[in-house]
Amino acid sequence: MSKDQGLPKVTVIITTYNDGAFVSKCLNNLKKIKEASYSNLDVIVKDQNTTDGTKELIKQDYPWVTLIEGENVGLSKAYNTSYRQADSEYLLFLGMDAFPEENAIKTLVDYFEAHSKVGAATCKLVLEDGSLDMDAHRAFPTPWISLTKFLGLSKLFPHSPLFNGYFLPGKDMEKPHEIDMLISHFMFTRKSVLDEVGGFDEDYFLYGEDVDICYRIKEAGWRIMYLPQCQAIHAKGGGIGIRKTTRNRVKKPLKHRLKMQRLSAEAMETFLRKHYMEKYSKFLVHLMIFSSRLLGKLRVFMESFR
Repeated sequence: MSKDQGLPKVTVIITTYNDGAFVSKCLNNLKKIKEASYSNLDVIVKDQNTTDGTKELIKQDYPWVTLIEGENVGLSKAYNTSYRQADSEYLLFLGMDAFPEENAIKTLVDYFEAHSKVGAATCKLVLEDGSLDMDAHRAFPTPWISLTKFLGLSKLFPHSPLFNGYFLPGKDMEKPHEIDMLISHFMFTRKSVLDEVGGFDEDYFLYGEDVDICYRIKEAGWRIMYLPQCQAIHAKGGGIGIRKTTRNRVKKPLKHRLKMQRLSAEAMETFLRKHYMEKYSKFLVHLMIFSSRLLGKLRVFMESFR
């Protein structure tokens, strides 16, 4: 434990790829947290070969940030490169478009210090319109859950645990509880846990890395928690340009947006082949892969007209 006011060291891990619209807001927010409530905070930013002036801005205005420059190596590899340079007990993987409240990091550390079996956690992620980002509160995509999503039953019955099990309805969102999956745009964990499971799987270039790492963390016997006593605002999709929450504000080229849609479908297939081939009927898994590919093609088609 650090001698710096008795606070364990925390390193915030961020990757950036032409996220210039959010860089100053994100790093100013972390600076405020560092100065006001958690002095023993490090920040590492892995730049993915940006061309929008992000690197220059960080060097000039945020010299206290550790900047790792290089090519766009994908999200998982960037995370691994960054966290392995950290000498902290705890890590917070954060999107450049996510802004924790001032007490969030201290609250998370206190919870982890008191709960030794918890390996990862997320906070209450709130979208800019005030609604919850439910992608931070999910179950693993079992064959039944995948089928209900593909058929649209989850949208028809959003409050049904049977037909919308993916988003874990029926849970008290104002109380801490265990979940299967969070998103890596706000993932608080122990460095030792990542070391134990071997870090992020670099077969995932973008998308799917969070599903995979959560699956392996739970397989290793750790708990993953949703902790609403801490909160962050999430300008969802700010870096990719295909989310309805930010697509009108963050304009990305069509080529980029089509690639994002393809990568999403490819990531799900990677997960299914890696983790489900020996767990479920191969017929079911191949059906899930076919459905994922079909949905991916549909999304690419629809994106081409936006």
